[in-house]
Amino acid sequence: MSAAALDALDVRVEALGARRRRSQLSRYGVYFLVIVAVLWSIEAIVVSDTDWKRILTGSVLTSMAKFLEIDWQLIPQLWEPAVETILMATLATLAGLVLSIPVAWLGASNITPLGKFSYGIGRFLMTMSRSVHEIVWGLIFVSAVGLGTLAGVLAMAVRSIGFISKTIAEAIEDVDPKPIEAIRAAGGTKFQILYFAILPQIIPVFVGNMIFEWDINIRRSTIMGLVGAGGLGLLLFRQMAMSNYGGIAVVILAVLALIIFGEVASHHARRAVI
Repeated sequence: MSAAALDALDVRVEALGARRRRSQLSRYGVYFLVIVAVLWSIEAIVVSDTDWKRILTGSVLTSMAKFLEIDWQLIPQLWEPAVETILMATLATLAGLVLSIPVAWLGASNITPLGKFSYGIGRFLMTMSRSVHEIVWGLIFVSAVGLGTLAGVLAMAVRSIGFISKTIAEAIEDVDPKPIEAIRAAGGTKFQILYFAILPQIIPVFVGNMIFEWDINIRRSTIMGLVGAGGLGLLLFRQMAMSNYGGIAVVILAVLALIIFGEVASHHARRAVI
């Protein structure tokens, strides 16, 4: 190997070493910034913004002990709000499904009717639904239709659109194209392609996500009462307004029981359907 080739090789080696050193410095710099951010967060939130005097004097334990004074007289009043909560979750999931189908049709890139234009509209609707919290949707619908369970159902239905439509659209985009090509080659219409080639492939994902969203809506419905939308959440809000710690504990236990019921029901539903 000539001297010029050796010199060029040395230059490349030195450049590679310098590039590696810069990469290491950049990586260590990122690590340093992350550590500084974590320490600053701990100091700002845990150290400076915490009432350590209240914690160390035992006031927290005293407050927690109040929740152990169970208000047994409230238990007979739980049945109607609990049933109302389950009905709210079920209706919201069904309404969210109906509203999600056209959004998923627009947001699936392989079947969207107007190309990038309708695809962008579908994805925007999915993002908007997921970006706004269900309590905010609840406040919007309470102001529109008044207090009651209808506002909670509408809020959870709109909130469900983002998840259901996104998962359906992504399942449609991931289908096997061979059945689609076969039906198209045989002269099938777009509806026949959708019904015979796409729908059978997405049913397991569709059903599984519907059950999962119903399970999530049970949790959501328990807090929708905080904005006057009925169910156990409304009963919880009333107990909080009266500072009835025992009543708050009873409602929390009822919510926990309802969530466990939802977990068991959704588990068996998945095994039976999928």
